[in-house]
Amino acid sequence: MKIVFTGGGTLGHIFPLVSVIRELKMAFPNPNLKLNYFGPKHPKGDVLLEDEGVKIKHILAGKIRRYFDFKNFIDFFKTPIGISQAFCLLFFKWPDLIISTGGYGSFPVCLAGLLLRVPIILLEEDVEPGLASKIIAKFSSQIFTAFPGTLYFSKQKTICLGNPIRRSLLEGSAQKAKMLFNLKGDKPVLLILGGSLGSRNINNLILEILLNLIKNFEIIHQTGEEKFGVVAMEARAYLKDEQLLEYHCLPFLNEEQLKHSLAVADFVISRAGSGALFELASTGKPSLLIPLPNSAQNHQVKNAYKLADHGATYVVEEENLKPNFFLQRFENIALNEETKKIMRQNALKFARPEAGPKIAKFVLEFLSLI
Repeated sequence: MKIVFTGGGTLGHIFPLVSVIRELKMAFPNPNLKLNYFGPKHPKGDVLLEDEGVKIKHILAGKIRRYFDFKNFIDFFKTPIGISQAFCLLFFKWPDLIISTGGYGSFPVCLAGLLLRVPIILLEEDVEPGLASKIIAKFSSQIFTAFPGTLYFSKQKTICLGNPIRRSLLEGSAQKAKMLFNLKGDKPVLLILGGSLGSRNINNLILEILLNLIKNFEIIHQTGEEKFGVVAMEARAYLKDEQLLEYHCLPFLNEEQLKHSLAVADFVISRAGSGALFELASTGKPSLLIPLPNSAQNHQVKNAYKLADHGATYVVEEENLKPNFFLQRFENIALNEETKKIMRQNALKFARPEAGPKIAKFVLEFLSLI
């Protein structure tokens, strides 16, 4: 039995696949279940998938930008090449099922799958799907959405289950976090997540208000690999030696680091990718979200407000990212224990930690394996 996974060009498209893959292997530990991934090259994503025993084949995929960019001319030719590559790979593998998380990287694989009549299951992570997902949905056998009220899809074949998260993220330990990050433990911990690549604007904001934040919190700050050196250097210029012991700056949080940092965090400042939102909700973390303003279909902003509608977070958009305004908003929330208590309760109500197991069960039933 063969399954091909595919998804856009970011880690946000890979993490849900990792969750489903792990649940599939747990529910059906059979060596005859062959798992493959076809999609654009992604160094970190490739490692994650290979660690799960998934065989990877890279294809070209062109990204459609809704604005003028010379890259559009190059990407225009990538898509038909990618479709040809995907068609050949699928023809020789001839899988029983394709599972897609959408995004431009999945489009060639899904279109080739349509031509070969391979059934497709779409996992849609965002409140408003992107163009690729809207097209793929038309010929998908089943669609699972993360958020209630996601538009554009046929109600007859759509089920809202939440965004599948890695089960391990629910198993973090505050005590292990203290050892892992060498935390002093005298203050509550503020976790700052700028997305898998980090965010220059969030980093700059944090540096501007760092002296205020460090008064009340010990800080774990994920900066992004390209920005790490600059942020670490500027933090050393702002903070005294004893304050630097309470500021823990890292370029990237791997799965082990992330699960323990979530366990120890009292409050989180984060981007608003769908995966991050469901990870925060499932671990019951009160948060302040700063959505990426130029994401496709403005999906991070829409995702963030959907969680805010449930009383589990507050949102500050980048156009309002002024240091004094943000600091006042942050302190009004993060220093109010009653507010945080209510947010924790609402986050856990919104959470759908069972999404991964339920999707895996559906897949195995679809393939008549259980």
